[in-house]
Amino acid sequence: MIRGLPEEEYFVSGHRACAGCGSAIAMRHVTKAAGKDTIVVQATGCMEVVSTPYPETAWRLPYIHGAFENNAAIASGIERALKTLGKKYNILVLGGDGATFDIGFGALSGAIERGHNFLYVCNDNDAYMNTGIQRSGATPRYAHTTTSPAGKVIPGKMEWKKPLPFIIAAHRAPYVATASIHDIPDLYAKVRKGLSIEGPCYLQICSPCVPGWGYDSAKTIEIAKLAVETGAYPLYEIENGILKITHHLKERKPIEAYLKMQARFKHLSAEQIKEIQATVDAEWNHLLELEKKQCRFY
Repeated sequence: MIRGLPEEEYFVSGHRACAGCGSAIAMRHVTKAAGKDTIVVQATGCMEVVSTPYPETAWRLPYIHGAFENNAAIASGIERALKTLGKKYNILVLGGDGATFDIGFGALSGAIERGHNFLYVCNDNDAYMNTGIQRSGATPRYAHTTTSPAGKVIPGKMEWKKPLPFIIAAHRAPYVATASIHDIPDLYAKVRKGLSIEGPCYLQICSPCVPGWGYDSAKTIEIAKLAVETGAYPLYEIENGILKITHHLKERKPIEAYLKMQARFKHLSAEQIKEIQATVDAEWNHLLELEKKQCRFY
Protein backbone atom coordinates (compact mmCIF):
# COMPACT_ATOMS: atom_id res chain seq x y z
CA MET A 1 0.00 0.00 0.00
CA ILE A 2 1.18 3.53 -0.78
CA ARG A 3 1.21 5.62 2.37
CA GLY A 4 -1.58 8.18 2.51
CA LEU A 5 -3.93 6.59 -0.03
CA PRO A 6 -7.41 5.51 1.12
CA GLU A 7 -8.11 1.83 1.67
CA GLU A 8 -11.62 1.93 0.20
CA GLU A 9 -12.05 0.34 -3.23
CA TYR A 10 -14.61 1.53 -5.77
CA PHE A 11 -13.37 -0.31 -8.89
CA VAL A 12 -13.03 -3.84 -7.59
CA SER A 13 -11.52 -7.15 -8.68
CA GLY A 14 -13.38 -9.64 -10.84
CA HIS A 15 -13.54 -7.52 -13.98
CA ARG A 16 -12.39 -8.93 -17.31
CA ALA A 17 -9.51 -6.62 -18.17
CA CYS A 18 -6.30 -8.12 -19.53
CA ALA A 19 -3.50 -8.99 -17.13
CA GLY A 20 -1.35 -5.89 -16.76
CA CYS A 21 -4.05 -3.54 -18.09
CA GLY A 22 -2.92 0.04 -17.58
CA SER A 23 -6.44 1.45 -17.81
CA ALA A 24 -7.69 -0.85 -15.03
CA ILE A 25 -4.89 0.41 -12.78
CA ALA A 26 -5.91 3.97 -13.65
CA MET A 27 -9.58 3.31 -12.91
CA ARG A 28 -8.83 1.78 -9.53
CA HIS A 29 -6.81 4.76 -8.35
CA VAL A 30 -8.90 7.49 -9.96
CA THR A 31 -11.99 6.23 -8.12
CA LYS A 32 -10.07 5.80 -4.83
CA ALA A 33 -9.05 9.44 -5.13
CA ALA A 34 -12.58 10.58 -6.00
CA GLY A 35 -14.21 8.80 -3.06
CA LYS A 36 -17.70 7.57 -2.32
CA ASP A 37 -19.64 10.76 -3.12
CA THR A 38 -19.04 10.32 -6.82
CA ILE A 39 -21.18 9.61 -9.88
CA VAL A 40 -19.38 7.88 -12.77
CA VAL A 41 -20.34 8.51 -16.39
CA GLN A 42 -18.40 6.25 -18.74
CA ALA A 43 -18.24 6.04 -22.52
CA THR A 44 -18.21 2.81 -24.46
CA GLY A 45 -14.73 1.29 -24.51
CA CYS A 46 -12.47 -1.30 -22.92
CA MET A 47 -13.16 -0.30 -19.33
CA GLU A 48 -16.92 -0.23 -19.83
CA VAL A 49 -16.96 -3.60 -21.58
CA VAL A 50 -14.75 -5.45 -19.09
CA SER A 51 -16.41 -4.00 -15.98
CA THR A 52 -20.16 -4.09 -16.68
CA PRO A 53 -21.27 -7.43 -18.20
CA TYR A 54 -24.92 -7.59 -17.11
CA PRO A 55 -25.88 -8.47 -14.39
CA GLU A 56 -22.40 -8.02 -12.91
CA THR A 57 -20.37 -4.88 -12.24
CA ALA A 58 -16.94 -3.98 -10.90
CA TRP A 59 -18.16 -0.52 -9.83
CA ARG A 60 -19.08 0.39 -6.27
CA LEU A 61 -20.30 3.85 -7.26
CA PRO A 62 -23.41 5.15 -9.07
CA TYR A 63 -22.62 4.41 -12.71
CA ILE A 64 -24.05 5.46 -16.08
CA HIS A 65 -22.87 4.03 -19.40
CA GLY A 66 -22.88 6.61 -22.17
CA ALA A 67 -22.20 6.17 -25.86
CA PHE A 68 -18.92 7.00 -27.57
CA GLU A 69 -20.18 10.34 -28.82
CA ASN A 70 -22.33 11.76 -25.98
CA ASN A 71 -20.57 10.99 -22.69
CA ALA A 72 -19.82 14.61 -21.80
CA ALA A 73 -23.36 15.63 -22.80
CA ILE A 74 -24.80 13.08 -20.35
CA ALA A 75 -22.51 14.41 -17.63
CA SER A 76 -23.71 17.93 -18.44
CA GLY A 77 -27.31 16.90 -17.80
CA ILE A 78 -26.41 15.20 -14.53
CA GLU A 79 -24.48 18.24 -13.36
CA ARG A 80 -27.35 20.59 -14.18
CA ALA A 81 -29.91 18.31 -12.47
CA LEU A 82 -27.82 18.07 -9.29
CA LYS A 83 -27.41 21.85 -9.26
CA THR A 84 -31.18 22.29 -9.59
CA LEU A 85 -31.77 19.84 -6.72
CA GLY A 86 -29.13 21.51 -4.57
CA LYS A 87 -27.11 18.30 -4.24
CA LYS A 88 -23.32 18.03 -4.30
CA TYR A 89 -21.51 15.03 -5.82
CA ASN A 90 -18.27 14.58 -7.70
CA ILE A 91 -19.01 13.95 -11.38
CA LEU A 92 -16.34 11.74 -12.90
CA VAL A 93 -16.54 11.43 -16.68
CA LEU A 94 -14.46 8.56 -18.08
CA GLY A 95 -13.48 7.75 -21.65
CA GLY A 96 -10.71 6.20 -23.69
CA ASP A 97 -8.73 8.15 -26.25
CA GLY A 98 -11.08 7.14 -29.07
CA ALA A 99 -14.11 8.50 -27.21
CA THR A 100 -12.16 11.58 -26.10
CA PHE A 101 -9.84 12.61 -28.94
CA ASP A 102 -12.21 11.70 -31.76
CA ILE A 103 -15.79 10.44 -31.56
CA GLY A 104 -16.85 12.26 -28.39
CA PHE A 105 -14.77 15.39 -28.83
CA GLY A 106 -17.68 17.55 -29.98
CA ALA A 107 -19.70 16.80 -26.85
CA LEU A 108 -16.64 17.36 -24.65
CA SER A 109 -15.85 20.67 -26.34
CA GLY A 110 -19.42 21.86 -25.90
CA ALA A 111 -19.58 20.84 -22.24
CA ILE A 112 -16.36 22.72 -21.49
CA GLU A 113 -17.56 25.81 -23.36
CA ARG A 114 -20.78 25.79 -21.30
CA GLY A 115 -18.76 25.56 -18.08
CA HIS A 116 -20.25 22.41 -16.54
CA ASN A 117 -18.62 21.27 -13.32
CA PHE A 118 -16.97 17.84 -13.74
CA LEU A 119 -13.64 16.07 -14.03
CA TYR A 120 -13.15 14.36 -17.37
CA VAL A 121 -10.54 11.57 -17.25
CA CYS A 122 -9.12 10.13 -20.48
CA ASN A 123 -7.56 6.67 -20.28
CA ASP A 124 -4.99 7.26 -22.99
CA ASN A 125 -3.79 3.96 -24.45
CA ASP A 126 -3.09 5.36 -27.90
CA ALA A 127 -5.74 3.56 -29.99
CA TYR A 128 -9.23 2.04 -30.19
CA MET A 129 -8.20 -1.07 -28.26
CA ASN A 130 -11.64 -2.51 -27.43
CA THR A 131 -12.61 -2.99 -31.08
CA GLY A 132 -9.31 -4.46 -32.25
CA ILE A 133 -6.48 -1.91 -32.04
CA GLN A 134 -7.49 0.68 -34.64
CA ARG A 135 -5.60 3.98 -34.88
CA SER A 136 -7.06 7.06 -33.18
CA GLY A 137 -6.10 10.71 -32.94
CA ALA A 138 -3.99 9.70 -29.93
CA THR A 139 -1.95 7.08 -31.79
CA PRO A 140 1.72 8.11 -32.13
CA ARG A 141 3.41 8.47 -35.50
CA TYR A 142 4.70 5.18 -36.97
CA ALA A 143 2.75 2.98 -34.54
CA HIS A 144 1.44 -0.24 -36.07
CA THR A 145 -2.32 -0.73 -35.70
CA THR A 146 -4.85 -2.80 -37.65
CA THR A 147 -5.87 0.31 -39.61
CA SER A 148 -2.33 1.66 -39.99
CA PRO A 149 -0.42 -1.60 -40.57
CA ALA A 150 3.32 -1.25 -40.91
CA GLY A 151 4.53 -2.71 -44.20
CA LYS A 152 5.70 -1.84 -47.69
CA VAL A 153 3.02 0.79 -48.29
CA ILE A 154 3.23 2.72 -45.00
CA PRO A 155 5.49 2.42 -41.92
CA GLY A 156 2.56 2.53 -39.50
CA LYS A 157 0.43 5.58 -38.71
CA MET A 158 1.73 8.59 -40.61
CA GLU A 159 0.26 11.38 -38.48
CA TRP A 160 1.51 12.75 -35.16
CA LYS A 161 -0.50 12.48 -31.94
CA LYS A 162 -3.13 15.17 -31.41
CA PRO A 163 -2.07 17.59 -28.59
CA LEU A 164 -5.43 17.33 -26.84
CA PRO A 165 -4.45 18.78 -23.43
CA PHE A 166 -3.38 21.98 -25.21
CA ILE A 167 -6.64 22.03 -27.19
CA ILE A 168 -8.67 21.60 -23.98
CA ALA A 169 -6.65 24.32 -22.25
CA ALA A 170 -7.45 26.69 -25.13
CA HIS A 171 -11.15 26.16 -24.30
CA ARG A 172 -10.49 28.10 -21.06
CA ALA A 173 -10.80 24.98 -18.92
CA PRO A 174 -9.61 25.99 -15.43
CA TYR A 175 -7.50 22.88 -14.91
CA VAL A 176 -5.86 20.48 -17.38
CA ALA A 177 -3.25 17.88 -16.45
CA THR A 178 -1.42 14.77 -17.60
CA ALA A 179 -0.53 11.82 -15.38
CA SER A 180 0.88 8.31 -15.56
CA ILE A 181 -0.06 5.09 -13.79
CA HIS A 182 3.53 4.60 -12.60
CA ASP A 183 3.26 7.64 -10.28
CA ILE A 184 0.18 7.02 -8.14
CA PRO A 185 0.70 9.88 -5.62
CA ASP A 186 0.91 12.36 -8.50
CA LEU A 187 -2.16 10.82 -10.17
CA TYR A 188 -4.08 10.92 -6.89
CA ALA A 189 -3.17 14.57 -6.27
CA LYS A 190 -4.27 15.61 -9.77
CA VAL A 191 -7.62 13.83 -9.46
CA ARG A 192 -8.28 15.54 -6.13
CA LYS A 193 -7.23 18.90 -7.52
CA GLY A 194 -9.39 18.51 -10.61
CA LEU A 195 -12.42 17.65 -8.49
CA SER A 196 -11.82 20.56 -6.12
CA ILE A 197 -11.80 23.24 -8.83
CA GLU A 198 -15.12 24.68 -10.00
CA GLY A 199 -15.75 24.14 -13.69
CA PRO A 200 -14.82 21.58 -16.37
CA CYS A 201 -11.44 20.00 -15.64
CA TYR A 202 -9.51 17.47 -17.72
CA LEU A 203 -6.98 14.76 -16.79
CA GLN A 204 -5.22 12.58 -19.38
CA ILE A 205 -3.52 9.42 -18.10
CA CYS A 206 -0.81 7.37 -19.82
CA SER A 207 -2.33 3.87 -19.63
CA PRO A 208 -0.25 1.26 -21.50
CA CYS A 209 -2.14 -1.55 -23.27
CA VAL A 210 -0.58 -5.03 -23.33
CA PRO A 211 -2.13 -6.37 -26.60
CA GLY A 212 -2.22 -3.00 -28.35
CA TRP A 213 1.36 -2.00 -27.60
CA GLY A 214 2.80 -5.51 -27.65
CA TYR A 215 4.80 -6.13 -24.48
CA ASP A 216 5.01 -8.55 -21.56
CA SER A 217 2.13 -7.94 -19.13
CA ALA A 218 4.59 -7.70 -16.23
CA LYS A 219 6.16 -4.59 -17.82
CA THR A 220 3.18 -2.20 -17.71
CA ILE A 221 4.49 0.04 -14.94
CA GLU A 222 8.01 -0.01 -16.38
CA ILE A 223 6.74 1.13 -19.78
CA ALA A 224 4.56 3.86 -18.26
CA LYS A 225 7.59 5.11 -16.33
CA LEU A 226 9.77 5.05 -19.46
CA ALA A 227 7.14 7.03 -21.36
CA VAL A 228 7.65 9.82 -18.83
CA GLU A 229 11.42 9.47 -18.39
CA THR A 230 12.07 9.67 -22.14
CA GLY A 231 9.80 12.68 -22.57
CA ALA A 232 7.36 10.75 -24.75
CA TYR A 233 4.63 11.47 -22.18
CA PRO A 234 5.53 14.60 -20.20
CA LEU A 235 3.66 15.31 -16.97
CA TYR A 236 2.34 18.81 -16.41
CA GLU A 237 -0.57 20.93 -15.22
CA ILE A 238 -2.21 23.87 -16.96
CA GLU A 239 -4.04 25.93 -14.36
CA ASN A 240 -5.97 28.99 -15.50
CA GLY A 241 -4.06 28.86 -18.77
CA ILE A 242 -0.56 28.70 -17.25
CA LEU A 243 1.57 25.58 -17.72
CA LYS A 244 3.71 24.02 -15.00
CA ILE A 245 5.81 20.88 -15.54
CA THR A 246 5.20 18.53 -12.60
CA HIS A 247 7.93 16.01 -13.39
CA HIS A 248 11.11 17.77 -14.47
CA LEU A 249 13.79 15.61 -16.09
CA LYS A 250 17.43 16.52 -15.53
CA GLU A 251 18.44 13.99 -18.16
CA ARG A 252 15.92 12.31 -20.42
CA LYS A 253 16.46 8.70 -21.43
CA PRO A 254 16.73 8.02 -25.19
CA ILE A 255 13.38 7.40 -26.85
CA GLU A 256 14.69 4.11 -28.25
CA ALA A 257 14.60 2.62 -24.74
CA TYR A 258 10.83 3.15 -24.74
CA LEU A 259 10.17 2.15 -28.35
CA LYS A 260 12.16 -1.09 -28.35
CA MET A 261 9.99 -2.61 -25.60
CA GLN A 262 6.88 -2.47 -27.79
CA ALA A 263 5.97 -4.68 -30.75
CA ARG A 264 3.99 -1.85 -32.35
CA PHE A 265 7.31 -0.10 -33.05
CA LYS A 266 9.47 -3.12 -33.92
CA HIS A 267 9.52 -2.19 -37.63
CA LEU A 268 11.11 1.23 -37.10
CA SER A 269 14.29 2.11 -38.94
CA ALA A 270 17.16 4.00 -37.33
CA GLU A 271 16.13 7.08 -39.31
CA GLN A 272 12.55 6.91 -38.04
CA ILE A 273 13.72 6.53 -34.44
CA LYS A 274 15.96 9.55 -34.97
CA GLU A 275 12.97 11.53 -36.28
CA ILE A 276 10.86 10.60 -33.25
CA GLN A 277 13.71 11.55 -30.91
CA ALA A 278 14.04 14.95 -32.60
CA THR A 279 10.30 15.55 -32.24
CA VAL A 280 10.29 14.56 -28.56
CA ASP A 281 13.27 16.88 -27.98
CA ALA A 282 11.50 19.77 -29.69
CA GLU A 283 8.24 19.22 -27.80
CA TRP A 284 10.07 18.99 -24.46
CA ASN A 285 11.93 22.22 -25.17
CA HIS A 286 8.62 23.82 -26.12
CA LEU A 287 7.18 22.84 -22.72
CA LEU A 288 10.19 24.30 -20.95
CA GLU A 289 9.75 27.54 -22.88
CA LEU A 290 6.03 27.72 -22.10
CA GLU A 291 6.76 27.21 -18.40
CA LYS A 292 9.63 29.69 -18.31
CA LYS A 293 7.74 32.47 -20.09
CA GLN A 294 4.43 31.75 -18.31
CA CYS A 295 2.67 31.82 -21.68
CA ARG A 296 -1.11 31.71 -21.43
CA PHE A 297 -3.21 29.31 -23.48
CA TYR A 298 -5.98 31.91 -23.68
